[in-house]
Amino acid sequence: MPLPVFHDRDCDLSIIRGKRVAVIGYGSQGRTHALNLRDSGVADIMVGLKAGSKTRAVAEADGFQVLTAGQAAAGADVIAVLTSDEAHRDLWRDELEPNARPGAALIFAHGLSVNFGLVAPGPELDVILASPKGIGPRIRDLYVEGQGVFCLFGVHQDATGGAHALGLSYAAALGCGRKGILETSFKAECESDLFAEQVVLCGGVPEIVRAAFDKLVAAGYPPEVAWFETFYELKLVTDLMVARGMAGAFERISNTAEYGAYLTGPRVVGDEARAAMDQVMAEVRSGDFVRRLMADYDAGSPDLMRLRQAFADHPIEAATRRLEDVAKDAG
Repeated sequence: MPLPVFHDRDCDLSIIRGKRVAVIGYGSQGRTHALNLRDSGVADIMVGLKAGSKTRAVAEADGFQVLTAGQAAAGADVIAVLTSDEAHRDLWRDELEPNARPGAALIFAHGLSVNFGLVAPGPELDVILASPKGIGPRIRDLYVEGQGVFCLFGVHQDATGGAHALGLSYAAALGCGRKGILETSFKAECESDLFAEQVVLCGGVPEIVRAAFDKLVAAGYPPEVAWFETFYELKLVTDLMVARGMAGAFERISNTAEYGAYLTGPRVVGDEARAAMDQVMAEVRSGDFVRRLMADYDAGSPDLMRLRQAFADHPIEAATRRLEDVAKDAG
């Protein structure tokens, strides 16, 4: 059954415009939410940050009052929690829960911390998902251009009876009503997002690109040529898919590329890969992945740091830097 879809005509911006909003965090999403809300007519916005936060100067330069997270929450009608997922548990326990007033609304851009119990709001609070589907700066750029991105929206808890209308108002203020606000649940958004990030967007695609790059280089092809064929052209193809759909994109590529894709795609993503997807799905749904994430976070993130460094050390990064320098020399 298709998800319910809402547009600007279905949303009442006056609702969010009449609220005092605390934006907790001022990174990729936080800054975009704060700026878009303000440009949509929300006049009373505070930013909540840790003392000594690197983004404090940015928020102040943008014209926002900066408080601690607890101070911002204490006076807010709406508390938008926009820090990293793994920080939500301690942030909620130490600063937000003691200060959130009954009847306030908590808004999350990702359902992880609520779905997996890292944050368990009391029954006196509205709990809303407003998850614009895009990277923060790009969401902001599109808003300024008069466009928007799709948003996944859901109400986990409606203490006041007004959570649904408030959530739609907030999503519209981000610019998402210009494109489409689709209603779903915290569980569906969170678990599908984790699965897709790991299997496709941030796990599968980079891994297959690097593996193909390695194979070409090992077979004697120049790293620069391998870089173009496995990495550089990826954006050209995905942009075409976004613009025309996958079948429509295949109408625009060469017959050679299309025929090879039909023959080879199912061989690369075969039974073994699909079985691995089943395992990832089980780890996401059971909470095993989140427990591993939080265990590493509590230990100071040593596993994340090790994996991040190994990723950065892959030879494809040297090829990327080399060709970036070539492009700069052209200027």
